[in-house]
Amino acid sequence: MKEPKTFEAALAELEKVVHDLEDGDAGLEQSLARYEQGVALLRRCYEQLRKVEQRIVELTGKDEAGNPVLKPFEHSSAVKQEE
Repeated sequence: MKEPKTFEAALAELEKVVHDLEDGDAGLEQSLARYEQGVALLRRCYEQLRKVEQRIVELTGKDEAGNPVLKPFEHSSAVKQEE
């Protein structure tokens, strides 16, 4: 299996694996192989999310106790506001 380059590609492939397993059309060996692929993809997605979360903490800073400073996400520029 070729490793997906992006988080979105890994997530899409994971969704395909889940769909294939839910179909139940594959044999035991093929299902086990797809399950193993799914676990690897899930771990990859979690690791990418952990890295992004760490980067956000680095960008927003930490307080005196070393806890991340939490700031609400401002998405007004991405969402058209209604008048």
